[in-house]
Formats: sequence, structure tokens, C-alpha cells
Amino acid sequence: MLTDIKCKKATSEGLSIRKLPDSGGLYLWVYADGRKYWRLRYWLDGKEKSLSLGVYPDVGLKQARRRRDDERRRLDENLDPGAERRAEKARRNVAAGNSFEAVAREWHGKQGKTWVPGHAVDVLRRLEMNAFPALGRRPISQIDAPELLAALRPMEERGAHDLAHRVLQVCGQVFRYGIATGRCTRDLAPDLRGALTPHKKRHQAAVRPEEFPKLLRAIAAYEEIGDRQTRLALQLLTLTFTRTNELIGADWNEFDIDAAIWAVPAARMKMKTEHLVPLSKQAIAILKELKIIGGGSRFVFPGRNRDRPISNNTMLYALYRLGYKGKMTGHGFRAVASTMLNEKGFRADVIERQLAHSEQDDVRGAYNRAEYLPERKKMMQQWADQLDKLRAGADVIPLYGGAPKTTGK
Repeated sequence: MLTDIKCKKATSEGLSIRKLPDSGGLYLWVYADGRKYWRLRYWLDGKEKSLSLGVYPDVGLKQARRRRDDERRRLDENLDPGAERRAEKARRNVAAGNSFEAVAREWHGKQGKTWVPGHAVDVLRRLEMNAFPALGRRPISQIDAPELLAALRPMEERGAHDLAHRVLQVCGQVFRYGIATGRCTRDLAPDLRGALTPHKKRHQAAVRPEEFPKLLRAIAAYEEIGDRQTRLALQLLTLTFTRTNELIGADWNEFDIDAAIWAVPAARMKMKTEHLVPLSKQAIAILKELKIIGGGSRFVFPGRNRDRPISNNTMLYALYRLGYKGKMTGHGFRAVASTMLNEKGFRADVIERQLAHSEQDDVRGAYNRAEYLPERKKMMQQWADQLDKLRAGADVIPLYGGAPKTTGK
């Protein structure tokens, strides 16, 4: 029989593998390179088999003997320890493939193809930081509502109530995908309705229509404190009221100046549908100016590295410098335009199409990218003309249900 000292001093004695017996079929295999492994030798149905019991010295002699005895008891019950171990490994592999993290990543991989890259990154980051640490390794079918709630509580405790609700929403989508693919049977998200601290949805800041003329004049004078390209970016955002990401990523290949159309490709749109933006005469004039100062970059608004556009925060920080921190955002131009155009009497469907708000029917949205285009062209030119008047000194006094009045200042 072996002893601790014999195990410690054992060498292969020039053999590729030297097998030192203990008792009950336990052996210490010593390799030529010094590695030592415990193995159990046993017979089943007249066939000799062996089973690994660990690595020496991580598994000492006493522990190896206990493992030998455990496996011997399995043999007494007519169970094959090797087959049992393979079955357990297979079960673990299945469980790993059906873990919350595995299902969530699979779901994200499929959904991410329909999202803009930034949104896809945000969703995965929320899962990685807030759900996977607590739930990632758990089989999705074994997670219950209290466990899901416990994973969300740390966000509440640090005051991130809105984030907790967002993560719960994403988890609900993962559970529903798990149901569809046969990995679980229930969506637990509805069970937590009312369990999280309510949060008040915050809308992005936007000035009131009557405050808009003052902002337009401040933007026109931005070069007194900032650069020309940023001033032009703010003015073009005002004229087109696209989403900020759509504007800053604009590529010159997207523009047909002769036709006065900017075709934002589906890959850069929130809803993955190409969006047509009619260009007013004022917008075209700004584009021609930007082309001159762009330094040959393919981007309309190149950053310091001409091969990349300006950052997301460029225009937001410009608004801060103008004194509009907490009062106006890039998204706020969309809200102001929507309010003022509705009050001016343009049809709501035309305004919504120009805002590129999502279609309930994806097929309809894809085929109707040019929907209401003649009306939209007319509206965008009238909008640009109105902005000129406001910048020149008119003030807007919104009227509910009618066109706004302007008064000279």
C-alpha cells in the first residue's frame, strides 16, 4: 500500500507511465514529466475500466481513498461510475446551454440584427452588469420570481429605479425567448408587477415654442464661443429634426443635392428602415458650406480624426455652453418641431412620417419610405422659412388648435 511519503517521492523510473498500486483498485499513475494522477481500476461486465479520481498532490492519499470508496459503492449498486460521470457531464453541458446567460446571449444575437449598434451594445451591457452576475449560470427553467427580484434589488438600492425597470423588461424578453425555444415554461416578469419602486419617466429637455426664437439666435452666434462646424451642425439639426446619431453619422454618399433629398440608410435608423429627409434651400446652403470646411472627409461632420464623425456629446456640450444645460437637448429639437408643426396645421401623419416614428407594420414601413413626400417637402421648406423669420426677430405665440401667431420684436 502507498504512504504519503511514497506518493511524494515517487518517480516514473524511466517509464513513460509508472502505475503504483494502493488497494481496492486505486493506483497512482506517475508520468515521465513528473505529473501524478489517481485512477481507479475496476471491472464491469467482464471488461476492465479505469476512472480518474484527481491530480496529486491536489488530491491527497486519504482523499483519493475516500473517492475510491464512493465509486466502489456505486459499483455495488450495479452502476458504472464512468457512465455516471459522462451522464453528469452531459447534464452539466445541457444546463450550461440552457443557463440564463446562454439563452440571453442567443436571444441578443438574433434581436441585435434588427437594432442599431448602439442600442444592441446598451442592452447587452445592462445584462452583463446587472443580470448575469446573479442569474447567468442558473438554468433558466429553475429561476423563480423571488430570485429574479433579488437580482434587481441592488439597482434599486443605489437609486437606479429606471434601470431596474429596464433590466426587468429585458429579462422578460429573454424568458419569452426561452419559452419559444423550449428552455423554460414561464415569463417571470409579470409576477414582479408592483414589486419594484415606481419611477417617473423623464423626458429629454426641450424649450417651449415661445423660447425657441431666443435659442435660434444664440445658435447663430455660437462662433463667438465655439467653432463653425458645430454651429452648422446645430442649425442643420434644427432644420431637419433628425435624431442626433443620424445627423452626426451622416455620410456625403447619402445626399442627393440636386434632388434635395437626404436618404438615411436603414442601418443607421432606429427602426432599421431607410428614411428620406427633404432638404430645404437653407439646409442645402449649410451642406455646401460644410463640404468646403470638411477637409475631404466622407463624413459631413468629421471629428479631429477625419475618418470618424464628431462625438455624440458635441452638440449637447455646445448647448451647455450656450446656457441651455438641463433646458435643451438634441432630441429636444424634434419635440419643438413636432409641437410647432402640429400647431401650424400640418397633418399629423405627415409630421409623424417626417419624424421617422416606428411603423406598427414593418412591411408597410419599408414600402412607404416616400409616403407623403410631396407634402413633406412643402412642410420642410415652410419650416425652414419660419425659422428664418424667428431668427430675424419674430416671437412665436402658440395657439392651441391653430397656427401660431408671430409678432415683431
